[in-house]
Amino acid sequence: MPELLWEPSPQAVAAARITAFRQRMEERSGRPLPDYDALWSWSVSDLPAFWAAVWDESGILHETPYQRVVDDPDRLPGARWFEGAQLNFARNLLRRDDDATAIVFRSERAAEPSRLGFAELRRLVARLARGLRAAGVGPGDRVAGFLPNLPETVVAMLAATSIGAVWSSCSPDFGVSGVLDRFSQIEPRVLLTADGYRYGGKRFDSLAVAAELVRRMPSVEHVGVVPYVDGPDAEPDLAALPGARLFADWLGPDDDPPLEFASLPFDHPVYILYSSGTTGVPKCIVHGAGGLLLQHWKEHALHTDLGPDDRLFYFTTCGWMMWNWLVGALGVGSGIVLFDGSPFHPDGGALFRLAQEEEVTVFGTSARFLAAAEKEGVEPRRDVALPRLRALLSTGSPLPAEGFRYVYRAVSDDLCLSSIAGGTDICSCFFPGNPALPVHAGELQCRGLGMAVEAWDPDGRALVDEKGELVCTRAAPCMPVGFWNDPDGSRYRSAYFERFPGGWHHGDYVEITSRGSAVVHGRSDTTLNPGGVRIGTAEIYRPVETLDEVEDALVIGHDRDGDVRVVLFVKLRPGVELDDALAERIRAAIRRRATPRHVPARIVAVDDIPYTRSGKKVELAVRDVVHGRPVANLEAIANPDALEGFRNRAELD
Repeated sequence: MPELLWEPSPQAVAAARITAFRQRMEERSGRPLPDYDALWSWSVSDLPAFWAAVWDESGILHETPYQRVVDDPDRLPGARWFEGAQLNFARNLLRRDDDATAIVFRSERAAEPSRLGFAELRRLVARLARGLRAAGVGPGDRVAGFLPNLPETVVAMLAATSIGAVWSSCSPDFGVSGVLDRFSQIEPRVLLTADGYRYGGKRFDSLAVAAELVRRMPSVEHVGVVPYVDGPDAEPDLAALPGARLFADWLGPDDDPPLEFASLPFDHPVYILYSSGTTGVPKCIVHGAGGLLLQHWKEHALHTDLGPDDRLFYFTTCGWMMWNWLVGALGVGSGIVLFDGSPFHPDGGALFRLAQEEEVTVFGTSARFLAAAEKEGVEPRRDVALPRLRALLSTGSPLPAEGFRYVYRAVSDDLCLSSIAGGTDICSCFFPGNPALPVHAGELQCRGLGMAVEAWDPDGRALVDEKGELVCTRAAPCMPVGFWNDPDGSRYRSAYFERFPGGWHHGDYVEITSRGSAVVHGRSDTTLNPGGVRIGTAEIYRPVETLDEVEDALVIGHDRDGDVRVVLFVKLRPGVELDDALAERIRAAIRRRATPRHVPARIVAVDDIPYTRSGKKVELAVRDVVHGRPVANLEAIANPDALEGFRNRAELD
């Protein structure tokens, strides 16, 4: 049994929305559901009953009711959900209409936050939707956002989806090739950009990149520009973008036009998200409106306990699916906090000061941020007061047990720390949080309601308390509608369904415990295999990153003499040298916390560790460099120059 770090009080359990939901489902199903395990088991054994209950409980706004919940929940892929239903995605996110704060925006540039109420948000969406309609944009057209994490970005997404257009976004730190790899595949009619952004105190221009995008994407008919980098009242030079209009011009007169919503089928495309692209051109993953509305309501209202009195912050960019997840919280009436800039500017306590000043109740970040904050000695409970903070969410990569302990030691000893895991593939979670369950070091609390998740061995047998491939065994409405430009569905089937017929293979290497919790050991395609023994990369990162001398690390399997040997690359703190004594301490920590099989054959110091733009280590790209192979897509990497530090290393001979 791993270390118990926190458990909710009986009063907190009784007050949680998921508890009330469980009690209502007990009455509705006519079967005893005494705890979460029983509720989860019912939710995956009777999928039609469960998802019908989510439809009812969420109060999803619709114009036409559904004829049946699902035709065949065991058909993977191809199950059809809520056929006959007509609804609108934006209408459900904009159901609240009062002066309470919907969006708070903070940035490096502005000394004061900007705020937008729910009623004003609806008015801005109506004005921009009018402008889009006047430009001829309609259902199915793509609207692309090359934008920072701004209120205007949320307005643009809601305006586009209100008329049935499909929204897709990239953050402005993507280069021209990275954006083209994504947007050129979906052929947007409208491109929205800011004039620039700031990061780490530095100013970056976006207009030159936008001009090149327009030149190389003939599908773009209209361009909008948000003045941002020098302030909202600045007048950016649009000479490089002939015909471009400022965002204010797209909004039109400062009036109150009617807010109109296109009535569309349940699975009408609403978002196009992108795979990381580290192994080639990114896949364009199409998500349907109804499935995401139900899934996000379930995760926000039940698994995160969000409601109208809450304020959710998630540190993300518009190039990561957590942005889509964050804005989905508007659908349960929660306010959301947007931040644009470096989380360590001017120092590592910036985001926690934001949480204090904006009275954040749920704080979301990445495991990488928490590790960096710990290394920097950030201690929020010493420096700020967070009386309203009751939950902290972490994702992006597995949060090691030491990261859990850091949160309870340095942030608060009384909050629900939920390490959550899912992906762009579902724009949500397989393993969400749960305010009514305890927190154990290094573990994800539970499997999500309605998500029939198992760990499978190579022969397709379910494993308990053993490592295996993450497989979803039954359909869910949040599964993608498909891939863009994949008319026969062959690429979609190949990506998820060919390895285990009858199951959806997600690509994570996981362990489901007999207590219903889970541990993610890394990505399947980066799993190490020395001597035929499978090792998840996270199993090595956990002990290594506890060492004060090590700032970051990356591990690969190195093909050598007909076998695979484990090679560990370490980024050391300034002034630290990788001598024999430190190398032995690293090996001892791995041996003590894992097994002798995990101990690397080589330990090599490097100056930097490469990451994707969504904060994931790129083990595959490093392995290609070490083996002398070309890297498939450098644009997917946030710091591609770091790869040079892995090339032609004499230590590997």
